[in-house]
Amino acid sequence: MDALILASISIVGFLLAYRFYATFLAEKIFALNPDARTPAHEFEDGVDCVPTLKSILFGHHFASIAGAAPIVGPAIGVIWGWLPAFLWVVFGTIFLGAVHDFGSLVVSLRHQGKSIGELTGDIIGTRARNLFLLIMFFLLLIVIAVFALVIALMFTWYPQTVIPIACEMVIAVAVGYLIYRTKVGVLIPTVLAVIIMYATIYIGVLYPIRLEETFLGSLGPVMITWIYIILLYSFIASVLPVWLLLQPRDHINAHELIIGMALMYIGLLVMRPEVVAPAVQLHPEGAPPIYPFLFVTIACGAISGFHSLVSSGTTVKQLDNEAHAKMIGYGGMLAEGALAIIAIIACTAGFAATAELTAKEVWYAHYSSWGAAAGLLPKLSAFVDGAGNFVTACGIPPEFAVGIVGVIVVSFAMTTIDTATRLQRYVIGEIGGNYNISCLKNRYIGGAVAVLTALALAFVRQEPGGAVGQGGMILWPVFGTTNQLLAALALLVITLYLIQTKKPVIYTAIPLILMIVTAMAAMALNIKNYIASANWFLTGLGIAIFVLALWLVFEAVNAYRNMDRGS
Repeated sequence: MDALILASISIVGFLLAYRFYATFLAEKIFALNPDARTPAHEFEDGVDCVPTLKSILFGHHFASIAGAAPIVGPAIGVIWGWLPAFLWVVFGTIFLGAVHDFGSLVVSLRHQGKSIGELTGDIIGTRARNLFLLIMFFLLLIVIAVFALVIALMFTWYPQTVIPIACEMVIAVAVGYLIYRTKVGVLIPTVLAVIIMYATIYIGVLYPIRLEETFLGSLGPVMITWIYIILLYSFIASVLPVWLLLQPRDHINAHELIIGMALMYIGLLVMRPEVVAPAVQLHPEGAPPIYPFLFVTIACGAISGFHSLVSSGTTVKQLDNEAHAKMIGYGGMLAEGALAIIAIIACTAGFAATAELTAKEVWYAHYSSWGAAAGLLPKLSAFVDGAGNFVTACGIPPEFAVGIVGVIVVSFAMTTIDTATRLQRYVIGEIGGNYNISCLKNRYIGGAVAVLTALALAFVRQEPGGAVGQGGMILWPVFGTTNQLLAALALLVITLYLIQTKKPVIYTAIPLILMIVTAMAAMALNIKNYIASANWFLTGLGIAIFVLALWLVFEAVNAYRNMDRGS
């Protein structure tokens, strides 16, 4: 199979979906009203609620929902073959993920910008709201702790990314100031920022920063020092006005990625590589069954519950016009699907032959078993090296090509952690409001609680005498299923909203049924495996999450019955 054909099919499919299906949803199902007053205007405060240009918000939203997840998930999901991964990303993005993100944004718009957890209380009930907030807190806790580790590992494996990432923060603040506090406009700061960013990547390749070679290494083990630095940054980013750092940084990230993806696609056109992975591989050594675990392993890039938190948590507070929801909500997910497709291609057609092995043999060596492919380094390196080969085909030196891809990965991982920290601050504030703990609504206290709880989790040892800093990985096995359960529950809220407003529900109800069955099946199989391995901690945790999800479904059924009686 020619990799370029796969890329072309997916891009054409996404463009057609945006032109026709997204338009249908916007006009007939969600009935977007460009004259409606958005929460960004109604509650404008200059910190969290800031009416934002559509082009800037698209970049911010896209970077926030994507992060490194649409790279990591496909990089492991292709172990079952390129065809299932490709089909799930294309059709999952169009009919599930984009509808989920778009719907979460619209429902929040219609309820004063409340998060998906808070508006669960309006649509289903108070108990459901509290259960949803609990699941949200747990999910975000894992994300913050694990991505602090991921970024620390990336800085260690790819030290050429340190200087560009550090410089990006300074560039972003300058861009934010120029756009919002001067009359320069958007174009000039954006162009200058992207040029400077690519210059810093070249500098980073020439002067990689290895922490153990600096005075910071004296603060403790390298990984621990990085985690401290990353979480400190996350706290600062979570409390600063959104226009000053997060918006402009994600705006720059989006343009970095667009340029990077353009180079990758041009490289595909030049190389015309063949996909060396098998089309279907149902029983890889040590891997769980393809159903339901493919649909849990590849989440971002197809559908992810985390996106409902972003859409209804941060994006809704910045939407300038309700009509922009189609581009931001549906279009942003299509862009993430395109990133997931290039990740699939990089991990199935980007392997280079060696003196001893053909490209196909290199792929089979990398994906020889579930254990060989499932670690963080194999996942990320498969993408960075494969995509780097595509960029090199454009005439760019290999070291610089790997630097470009590595910076894209780390930039989006940084977006994941700082967005998750800001969202966790909102969740903590909502919990504080529900239980009359007013201090938790303070953004500095809420941000500190978000970071310190993640730090505490990170410092739990996986086993006696094990490495410090990897505690989030203890809970990571339940993250995928919990994330997809959250997606199903968000679709449940959206479907009930459509019932309330007397709109057709088939477009969200079918994805809801698919996701609730798949996520519950995955959690049940995980619990069975935890029991078999006598992992009683994860067994208890998995059962608790399973019960919480079932409880929410029952609450939703009761709410539906009340609606039906009320009509």
